[in-house]
Amino acid sequence: MAKTKTKKEEVVDLKPEKITKEELNEVQAIVNNINRAQLEIGTFESKKHNILHHITQQQERLGKLQVSFRDSYGTDNINIQDGTINYNKDEQVN
Repeated sequence: MAKTKTKKEEVVDLKPEKITKEELNEVQAIVNNINRAQLEIGTFESKKHNILHHITQQQERLGKLQVSFRDSYGTDNINIQDGTINYNKDEQVN
């Protein structure tokens, strides 16, 4: 830091008032990258919320279908590959 003497012979520190243009550009770029990343996280979290809501809806639909199977077939143990109803040995068909 440069020091100058005034007419009264006081020592005054001359401090820069601004950072350099290159430093400003660098800090702005870093802050912009952080902001962009945070925005992306927000977008991902919003998508995640919507997907979790969709899963919950599908689980509710499956639960209702299982109740329907139990009412119709006495079991909800169904092979989802070929639709075979898997009765326990002690269960009987309604």
